[in-house]
Amino acid sequence: MSSSILAHVAEQREVLKSLLSDNMFELAQQCAGLMQQPHELDSLLQSHLKDLTYCKHLFVLDHKAYQLTATVARDRLLETERGRDRVARPYMQSALTGNQFYLSEAYISKNRKRPSLTSVQTITNADGRAIGYLGADFDLRELPLTAKLNLTKQGWLQMKGDPAIRGGLFAQKRTESAMDTKIDDVLNLMKELMIAHGVFHAKFHFSSSRATIWLVDNPYDYQILNNDELSDADLCLAFPQRDYFERAKVPKNKIGDVFAQFKKLRFADENIYLRSASLNIVNQKVGLNFSCDGSHYVNYDEFLEKDNSFWFGVK
Repeated sequence: MSSSILAHVAEQREVLKSLLSDNMFELAQQCAGLMQQPHELDSLLQSHLKDLTYCKHLFVLDHKAYQLTATVARDRLLETERGRDRVARPYMQSALTGNQFYLSEAYISKNRKRPSLTSVQTITNADGRAIGYLGADFDLRELPLTAKLNLTKQGWLQMKGDPAIRGGLFAQKRTESAMDTKIDDVLNLMKELMIAHGVFHAKFHFSSSRATIWLVDNPYDYQILNNDELSDADLCLAFPQRDYFERAKVPKNKIGDVFAQFKKLRFADENIYLRSASLNIVNQKVGLNFSCDGSHYVNYDEFLEKDNSFWFGVK
């Protein structure tokens, strides 16, 4: 994961820990006096599950991580779980080494196949010795994950493609596509759609002569345009006029510069050439995919700073 996503995950985990730890500690204290009475523990967990809004299951383990209780769900007791050996489960490893409260990494649940978490609170006796463990399962879909992820500061990303394609790179050459023959018309028309007709994200598929666009009026449903449409100025009549999107961070006068660089990268070399490219005027990202199947994601201003010598090693 990128550093920004990792930081966001860490922030969310701290929020969840603070939300869960106090309730788990209090319930574990009540469990301590009932460790020899598993059915009484069942009843205790059932009564508390009603108040634990986000929790899916509760269970109690002995000091060796064998399950004493049934797994208590909101509407039933899962008796088949009684006696289950959980010692090998990843969330138990930290608890068994002395961590009093542990919130697991997210995992895909065995039964529902959904992202889940398990928290484990150590149950101690009056002397502070571990005598068991209180476990609680949570479905990520039902947890209050409220922090907003911000990836706008994410820097240049480069990703290698299929090794089989890279290995045969110099055995192939660019074949002129229908879009190549009308590339100036296509690029100029797309610039107009972005400036005056509400397109905020456009991706050119040069080799297959098509494009996909996303519009501010309908951002959840992309449109696919063929080469004939992309080179016909009447296409503008199909989309309502819109002022340049207020959330755009790419200046209008830079769109043409970005597209001109796309053209250069498409035609600069017969072996290493641009297969597809995109521009998003909101997050400022340029996406590039080359004939070697390598991909780049970079802010438009950094992209414009690089000439052909950067991409191909020649002037």
